[in-house]
Amino acid sequence: MQSLWNAREAAEFAGDLNQRVYSSRLLGRDKTLVMHGGGNTSVKVLTPDLFGREQQILYVKGSGWDLETILPQGFSPCKMDVLLALAMLSELSDIQMANELRTSMIDAGAPSPSVEAILHALIPHPFVDHTHADAIIAITNTPDGRRQIEEIYGDRMVIVPYVMPGFKLARRCAEAFEEQAHEGTQGMILLKHGIFTFGATAQESYERMIALVDEAERYLERHHAFMVEYPEVAPPAEAQRLPLAAFRHELSDTAGFPVIVASHNDIQALSFARRADVRQVAQQGPLTPDHVIRTKRLPLIGRDIAAYVEEYRAYFEAHQGRSATPLTMLDPAPRIVLDGDWGMLTIGRTAKEAAIAEDIYRHTIAVISRARAMQDYEALPAEDIFDVEYWDLEQAKLRAGGKAPVFTGEIALVTGAASGIGKACVESLLARGAAVVALDINPAIETLFKRPDYLGISCDLTDEAQITSAFEAAVRRYGGLDMLVLNAGIFPAGTPIAKLSLADWDKVLRINLDSNLVLLREAHPLLKLAPRGGRVVVIGSKNVPAPGPGAAAYSASKAAMTQLARVAALEWGEDGIRINTVHPNAVFDTGLWTPEVLENRARHYGLTVEQYKTNNVLKVEVTSRDVGELAAELCGPVFSRTTGAQIPIDGGNDRVI
Repeated sequence: MQSLWNAREAAEFAGDLNQRVYSSRLLGRDKTLVMHGGGNTSVKVLTPDLFGREQQILYVKGSGWDLETILPQGFSPCKMDVLLALAMLSELSDIQMANELRTSMIDAGAPSPSVEAILHALIPHPFVDHTHADAIIAITNTPDGRRQIEEIYGDRMVIVPYVMPGFKLARRCAEAFEEQAHEGTQGMILLKHGIFTFGATAQESYERMIALVDEAERYLERHHAFMVEYPEVAPPAEAQRLPLAAFRHELSDTAGFPVIVASHNDIQALSFARRADVRQVAQQGPLTPDHVIRTKRLPLIGRDIAAYVEEYRAYFEAHQGRSATPLTMLDPAPRIVLDGDWGMLTIGRTAKEAAIAEDIYRHTIAVISRARAMQDYEALPAEDIFDVEYWDLEQAKLRAGGKAPVFTGEIALVTGAASGIGKACVESLLARGAAVVALDINPAIETLFKRPDYLGISCDLTDEAQITSAFEAAVRRYGGLDMLVLNAGIFPAGTPIAKLSLADWDKVLRINLDSNLVLLREAHPLLKLAPRGGRVVVIGSKNVPAPGPGAAAYSASKAAMTQLARVAALEWGEDGIRINTVHPNAVFDTGLWTPEVLENRARHYGLTVEQYKTNNVLKVEVTSRDVGELAAELCGPVFSRTTGAQIPIDGGNDRVI
């Protein structure tokens, strides 16, 4: 492990707090040290209060912030005298502690402090770093972990047996520090939890972390347990989208809400899932207490969800007596699934949660492999895992959690999504919490958004093979399909029927009608498995009820598509799938309508551009966003009793009315 400290970069971060920001980001960059919100850092500074009196403040990483991207406002400023007084109490519940930590801050708008704030305050050094370094965990999570830590570091490290995070851990660490620390102490190891380092400067604390973890990595290397090799394995060649979607449906029923299910069939995931001893090595428990909430207690091996739930219920019933208050069982659905054909499935309420579970479990695979190469993997006992999973603080977070966006855990697919109405539909669905798969023939679709809940696929919708491949990719990425927005289409130059060639006619119908038949056909078995029922929105046109001259192919294709949607609504109602059509008109903020085209059309009607854009009954402009919002609303609960409808969005067209 190498230090990333750069003197030139560091010089741009003036002052202790900014130095803390810089070194925290360096730690956050290395995922073998910290993952998604894991680890924390702090700095103690002297600052005057409102009355000019000097006070010592602990700036500790706040809840919800990642070290890799943290800013000064991501640190919670707590009064040191309050934290040290709290540490002297003989007892303090974690709920009380969380409240006291919040009231200790000098900025009411700052994020909630880390539950380890008191521990950071008790360490008598200005800068403190804490990580869950893979190499340290691989060593401490073995039956002989403590002895091996002592072999590596001698007496340079304070060693603390596992204690659940919170007030008791802070007290235990303070006692251990007083008993074991001396002039040559460089850090502290929390068995089955992580490592602390400290120093007079941000650089000293950071580089001490790097050096100490590097020693652990070299120790693993000497024992042939650092480099993890995975044997070559081949994923199954056949399509998996239907069994995956069915499995997601069952998982969602078990959880009580729709879930995202991301599948991973790379060499690491497949080879681990196919280990002969996978049940033995994978079903001991997570690496650290911090991982319990993200990945649950154990992964599901195979596909028997019912058996997993039964085992989880038994685990809950056997341990709930450890709590002083009655507990309600959390949803029993797994967050990790290991299957010989699928590899690894990672599950979450959102695509981000599923991605975090993936990241954590990939580290888990590596650490288990290293621990097994050294000796054996030994996780926390079941009772300790239960205490974290049903921790008062976590229960309080669940109770206080706000209402999730309406489409959380659901997946939508939008065609013709690179611009205009299609792009607006994507944005409206994302804003409502959906994971969105966007198709377009324009390759720019692949990089339209950079976020875990978006997948852009370049796709020629006249090619059936590309359509089925896109559905396969969508389900492998997110687990199924809940909503389908059929927007892609072309509007050719105006041509009277007398001059309309069969080739031009066929081209329009091939894209505007035939491709949508294939999309509907391939989507149907997936939409049947949508936990809340499938939904389809067809982007039609004003030309259906009120066609215009010169648009025979376009008008006929849209009318046929509308009729196809009506038939599908009749056929698919018994499957719980609802299908509705919107008919926009005069949506001018698309690539088709350049300023020159708008000026020419307005001039043709003797209108200004603004008059032309609002030439409807309500005298309003209709935008792509308006259409995208209506499409998204049609997928929502307000229209849950509506199917087969045709809804104009045109500001009121006298010919339609």
